Amino acid sequence: MSDIKIRRWDPAEHVESAADAIVYLDAALEDGDPQLVAAVLGDIARAAGMTKIAAATGLGRESLYKSLSPTGNPELATVLKVMRATGLRLHASLADDAAAA
Repeated sequence: MSDIKIRRWDPAEHVESAADAIVYLDAALEDGDPQLVAAVLGDIARAAGMTKIAAATGLGRESLYKSLSPTGNPELATVLKVMRATGLRLHASLADDAAAA
């Protein structure tokens, strides 16, 4: 029997388009967990190239990795800068349960 090689699954490898990034981030926002949202935004930034995102935002690459990790807690300013650098925009809409009320 041959040796089986495995590696950790990396969601950033599957964000191949803006549409992928939008669906992925929307799902995280729908979940509502701030750490998940930060991690997903980090995956999107890694897919786009963290060095490129760091340069576009004026933030350090290492600090972006840290703040956009599952244990990170980025400031809103960081989130908005990363979203702008990745070509995404944050907008508000009425929640389904609020529309029914």
